Amino acid sequence: MPKLKTYKAAAKRFKLTGSGKLMRSQAEKRHLRRKRSKRVKRSQWMMVEVQGSGEVKRVGRLVPYIKKFKG
Repeated sequence: MPKLKTYKAAAKRFKLTGSGKLMRSQAEKRHLRRKRSKRVKRSQWMMVEVQGSGEVKRVGRLVPYIKKFKG
């Protein structure tokens, strides 16, 4: 069986936590943020969990060698 290629763009966007959750960074945090409140801007610094088993499975195919991935 040959090695699988990792999609490097996906590998940079997704991280796996120690407990096995797949995390992603939030969108809409680059520009045009003047009208948003400080609380909203601060909450976008954090990563959020990928929702949906289908999405987790899709990312698992893109990044097959992510550490300890169970999906």
